[in-house]
Amino acid sequence: MSAHPPLLSPGYKSTILRAPSEAPLLLAQSMTELTGPVLGEGPVAAADADLTLGQGGEAQGQRIVVHGQVRDADGRPVRNTLLEVWQANAAGRYLHKWDRHDAPLDPHFTGLGRTLTDADGHYRFVTVKPGAYPWGNHPNAWRPAHIHFSVFGQAFTQRLVTQMYFPDDPLFRYDPIYHSVPEFARDRLVAAFDLTATVELWALGFRFDIVLSGASATPMETR
Repeated sequence: MSAHPPLLSPGYKSTILRAPSEAPLLLAQSMTELTGPVLGEGPVAAADADLTLGQGGEAQGQRIVVHGQVRDADGRPVRNTLLEVWQANAAGRYLHKWDRHDAPLDPHFTGLGRTLTDADGHYRFVTVKPGAYPWGNHPNAWRPAHIHFSVFGQAFTQRLVTQMYFPDDPLFRYDPIYHSVPEFARDRLVAAFDLTATVELWALGFRFDIVLSGASATPMETR
């Protein structure tokens, strides 16, 4: 049984418009698809994994450390792979021209980060806990706090996208995106509080492991 959500999930309204109604066609791949991703304006730097420091100041909100390991279906670490994250700020607003939520922007927070996994498949980000936000899918619809993750392989065609949630969010019960994932796999999207990663007097720690395939795969937004 697949852990991934179906492409058509009627409770999540936009899937009605974008889910394919015909069988997909296999297109010839060009160098763009076959070569490795080259993202950003330069090589991935250590500072790219700290979302709290940028734009000339420090981001507002509850500082958190998010870490984990990327593994394959057999439990082997996936080394030197590119992870990108994007998220709303602590008030629940994205730095995006289409985000019209009546919440303040943070001049010191872009909500974007990236890093490479190490030799053991581990990664670590420092950020702030994102806020919930309204999204208009249904009456009084609010998204649970979440962070988007993108995992790249060796080419643009090898990209997996998922979301990380926080424990015990009361909005889980009402969120059709969360419920589009089969019930047995939903907990795989929820980070675990990690006291060992918590930095005293500074930040709370959360662990979120990503399994790329197999029986324990992390649910992904694309298949």
